[in-house]
Amino acid sequence: MTCLRVVLAAALAGGAFAAAAVAQSGKYPERPVKMLVGFSAGGGTDVAARILAQKLTEALGQSVFVENRAGASGLIAAEAAAKSPPDGYTLMMGSQTTLAVAPAIYRKYAVDAAKDFSGIAPAGVSPLMLVVHPAFPAQSVKDIIEMAKAKPGTLNFGSGGLGTTPHMSGELLALTAGIKLTHVAYRGEAPALNDLIGGQIPMMFSNVSAVIGNVRAGQLRALAVTSAQRIPVAPELPTIAESGLPGFEVATWFALVTPAGTPRDVVMRLNAEAKRGMHQPDAGQRLAALGMTIDERTPDELDAFIRSEIAKWGKVIRDADIKAPDGN
Repeated sequence: MTCLRVVLAAALAGGAFAAAAVAQSGKYPERPVKMLVGFSAGGGTDVAARILAQKLTEALGQSVFVENRAGASGLIAAEAAAKSPPDGYTLMMGSQTTLAVAPAIYRKYAVDAAKDFSGIAPAGVSPLMLVVHPAFPAQSVKDIIEMAKAKPGTLNFGSGGLGTTPHMSGELLALTAGIKLTHVAYRGEAPALNDLIGGQIPMMFSNVSAVIGNVRAGQLRALAVTSAQRIPVAPELPTIAESGLPGFEVATWFALVTPAGTPRDVVMRLNAEAKRGMHQPDAGQRLAALGMTIDERTPDELDAFIRSEIAKWGKVIRDADIKAPDGN
């Protein structure tokens, strides 16, 4: 009889604990949730954040509002997010640049994405296009490699700034092909594209959403895409891997993260609601218009992916000797 009482007591205690956990999870969120973005309004990170914030607001019954804190390739926002209480009320829309590249370049910012954040859910993935001015003689990736080998360091490529995905794509191309290219950094992708269209620079990697209109209008010529497979919006373009550099793959990706230590039930609820929201037709159409697709990952899979990206781009940064401007 005593043993039976112990078993019943344990069962009741366990049930009470489970009920309390469910009740605690059910209370979240009790107030508005902030989603930090490390770039100005209107950019890819900001757009992805606002699409997801709207869907989370509808699902959670509390306002999820976007707060832009631009600067240092997103690290100003990342530092603020990392120092926030891990309670699910401060989130961040991270990106390949902010989470995997910038911390290795801008040493004065104490951000370690692998330790400081827990992944919630991917929010979009987009490949890049290698585009050239129509008058540029190269007709393929192979031609660019041959030109660069003939005159090392004389071939320029533009980007929207130090550490951006277009910049890192060019550095990876140079390292993989064993060539020397000269990087020309602009204050944003749009100014770089303007100079490319004007003929001031010969080539650049650009996000598909930013450049596809110029390609279709004949203002630029696309040579290849950086994804592992060809893309639906331009199936005629080969991948760079197909063009003689096996294994080459780069994508601009966005991911919702939260400070490390955020309760698991909160993370899992946000993951479920984020996936559900991003798969709704209107969200999917908006992402497709930006050349993005949805990446299906669990929080643990997202954490592993971010760690792999940190390792990948850390090696590129070291091998290419990429450094921030003095004082950073």
